Amino acid sequence: QVQLVESGGGLVQAGGSLRLSCAASGRSFSSYAMGWFRQEPGKEREFVAAISWSGYPTNYADSVKGRFTISRDDAKNTVYLQMNSLKPEDTAVYYCAARTYYSSKLYDYWPKYDYWGQGTQVTISS
Repeated sequence: QVQLVESGGGLVQAGGSLRLSCAASGRSFSSYAMGWFRQEPGKEREFVAAISWSGYPTNYADSVKGRFTISRDDAKNTVYLQMNSLKPEDTAVYYCAARTYYSSKLYDYWPKYDYWGQGTQVTISS
């Protein structure tokens, strides 16, 4: 069983920055691929970024490339999402996800992840 707890969400103005954190339980964190997804009310869950178990490669949605950075610190069992140049359309609940089954591929499809956090709200004002 893996537990994921997100933090770092909040309300910021457009152009600002936030860093989301996701703390994971368990001793096998370093073997998990990790992802960030987001969801607005009434919409599908949307891929944001993913990072392999080794830290490389990473993958980003086109909408966030160049603005968001995913990273991980295995010593702290934590994955991060640094979000810069935020836009109102980035407003959503952000979820951290873990894929505990090994694959050489980084997935941008949410059913490929088997553990999820509770989400953290990010709101960007214009």
